[in-house]
Amino acid sequence: MKILGGILLAIGILIAGASGLCSLAFLSDSSGMGGFLEVLPMILIFGGIPFAMGLAFCFAGAFLIRRNEADGG
Repeated sequence: MKILGGILLAIGILIAGASGLCSLAFLSDSSGMGGFLEVLPMILIFGGIPFAMGLAFCFAGAFLIRRNEADGG
């Protein structure tokens, strides 16, 4: 289970990192507060869902690694 936890953790970091960087790029392109408010719903839908999934993979992987170490493995 330690290997599966490591794989999940790595996949989660890659997904959350890529999604976060892409969302940051869209935020930096928005001009002023009006542009920010127009872009924010799109970022939350298209960037927030993969970011949340990436975080879930990270937490699941960390949980599997900790559980394996607690079991003595």
